[in-house]
Amino acid sequence: MFHRRKTYTIRPERLDEFTEFFHTYLYPIQVSHGARLVGRWVTEDKSEVMALWEYRDREHYEQVERDYRSSSLRREAMKKRARLGKDLYIKSSEEFMMPTGHYTPPRTIVSVTAYVTNADGEVLLVQNTHRNDTYEMPGGQVEEHESIVDAVHREVKEETGIEIEVDGITGIYQNVSSRVLCVTFRARYVSGDLQPQEGETQKVGFFKVDASNVGDYIKRDHFQMRLLDAIDPTYMPHAIYKVRPYELLERVERHHTV
Repeated sequence: MFHRRKTYTIRPERLDEFTEFFHTYLYPIQVSHGARLVGRWVTEDKSEVMALWEYRDREHYEQVERDYRSSSLRREAMKKRARLGKDLYIKSSEEFMMPTGHYTPPRTIVSVTAYVTNADGEVLLVQNTHRNDTYEMPGGQVEEHESIVDAVHREVKEETGIEIEVDGITGIYQNVSSRVLCVTFRARYVSGDLQPQEGETQKVGFFKVDASNVGDYIKRDHFQMRLLDAIDPTYMPHAIYKVRPYELLERVERHHTV
């Protein structure tokens, strides 16, 4: 792995503004082009903020930088910084580092996504704020100590404002580039008013999507694959449990007919 440590010198009174700017522009620009944020820290006196980014290797970093510099979101970020003033941060510096060994267990991010239909057979799609080149099924990262079923309910609610009922798992997908394991569910609309959610999505809606027109909506191949597998699903049994002592929390083997 190849790491970049980016350090910003800031005025303490502008920490909140800089954090909002980071989360709105700097973070999604890097993540959408393949970088991973290891962590972000601020000193006790709030005068310095440090972000540690991870890339596969230097070549990957250089590709991310090329993509980043030509992105529309970067241009928006430059305009926003001009409006906020050049002292949003006083200066920045960066250093590049290589690991000296492996000291933690391998880490994989678990995410969930949902193929949600309504009574008319339409499919729920969203356009995320930080990934606005495509529509996709709603979803996101599973939080610590959260079950995958709870996560898919939460993510759909956070991105679209609606409640769903889950039928089952239709696929499991591994992105080895970013170490993300995604579990796809099939679900049905239950209640709630569909609307974009601030900071999450800029467009949401139910659409007549099938194998013949999926490319009109979903522009990324791996997102298309998840939806196509869910259209005519082969459900997988799944279980959620605890150990020490063992406690079965949920197991699903049979599902609703679709």
